[in-house]
Amino acid sequence: VQLQASGGGLVQPGGSVRLSCAASGVSGSIYSMAWYRQAPGTQRDVVARISTGEKTNYADSVKGRFTISRDNAKSTMYLQMNSLKPEDSAVYYCNEWPPQFAKSWGQGTLVTVSS
Repeated sequence: VQLQASGGGLVQPGGSVRLSCAASGVSGSIYSMAWYRQAPGTQRDVVARISTGEKTNYADSVKGRFTISRDNAKSTMYLQMNSLKPEDSAVYYCNEWPPQFAKSWGQGTLVTVSS
């Protein structure tokens, strides 16, 4: 299984960005998946997760601002990030949930929220 996160970049506070996670080597519907993030000097934390039945769960810090979704036909997962704050700046990774089932983390995609 290979997972590739993309879509990050420099965004102004209050702005939006949509991250994508393309999965290869696996059927897109057989795993619970999650978005994680890691800011410099901090541990990697889960931001949002989605089950095979598309039940979602969010970290308190992003509730109401981020939306996780998946397109099983395309083996792709998304994270729509709105009302971004500087504290959302981090490298964002996609992987299986729970993290003990995680595959290789890869490079992730960097989101920088700054004016």
